[in-house]
Amino acid sequence: MIRNELVDSFGRVHDYLRISVTDRCNLRCVYCMPAEGMEFEPDENILSFEEITEVVRVLAEMGVKKVRLTGGEPLVRKGIENLVRSLSAIPGIEDIALTTNGIFLARKAATLKEAGVNRVNISLDTLKADRFSLITRGGDVQRVLDSIAACQQVGIDPIKLNVVLMKGINDDEIDDFLRLTIDSSLQVRFIEYMPIGHNDMRWKQSYLPLSAVLERCEQMEWKVEESKNVRGNGPAQTFRIAGAKGSFGLIHPVSDHFCETCNRLRLTADGNIKPCLYWSDEFNVRKHIGNDEAVRELFFRALRIKPRNHEMAKALVGEGQSHVPTVRRMSQIGG
Repeated sequence: MIRNELVDSFGRVHDYLRISVTDRCNLRCVYCMPAEGMEFEPDENILSFEEITEVVRVLAEMGVKKVRLTGGEPLVRKGIENLVRSLSAIPGIEDIALTTNGIFLARKAATLKEAGVNRVNISLDTLKADRFSLITRGGDVQRVLDSIAACQQVGIDPIKLNVVLMKGINDDEIDDFLRLTIDSSLQVRFIEYMPIGHNDMRWKQSYLPLSAVLERCEQMEWKVEESKNVRGNGPAQTFRIAGAKGSFGLIHPVSDHFCETCNRLRLTADGNIKPCLYWSDEFNVRKHIGNDEAVRELFFRALRIKPRNHEMAKALVGEGQSHVPTVRRMSQIGG
């Protein structure tokens, strides 16, 4: 008899799988990759669409309902819409989301929606063209803005903008991002800078707790109310400026981690299960694909060792940690 729930030792039920379809990216964001780029996995090490589909089919029988495609940049993977169609045809999969930097999204928005993408998260750390080019090391912000408009036009909803807030880099744009939510249904999500793959002074110097966002609302005399009805808000604490069409969320893994309600597992592009984004533990599932029982058992094994929390706050103050942090960069994990 198939055990149809993925439950860890702390009673957290996992119904959400984040899948990195590639470790490659067309940008080199300062918090994600070093300036010289990365040594990418050879094509033969990357899971095929058929392999990904097989893993998701098994997990759907175990209660997984939501899937998010990430990277690297998922839209650099040729034929990504074919994977979306395959996943959307799996019984039990109710929601397919995409996280993207938005550079290639405008031309693919209609096709992806038709294939089964329900919602998108678009990384956008600044609205200023020159600053965007600096943060991404060469990106064009107008292409991202065009992609937002294209998603609105084809009816993808919700559209979330992921903003990694960095002290001295983009924290002077908090007002500008909040204003985006007033006249449109966009959902802006401010994310704390995380020490994924690097625990150095650059991260600590750029880290800013998200209490700064609510403090700015108070300074602007905006009345803010907590919003409970935002679809797919995940780990975000969600708010709305009174009278606004959209909303904004705070994802603060360092200052106020959300581990107690974690319901997600991760599958890396090279076929490894990661029970926690921050820790180094990984289990290679690729060699088991085709053996449903072995795939199931490996996911249960991953859940058995999943810790209660990630302890990123300890990294901020230099305290010892109970597990070994990952050395993989965010682009290699599919955060």
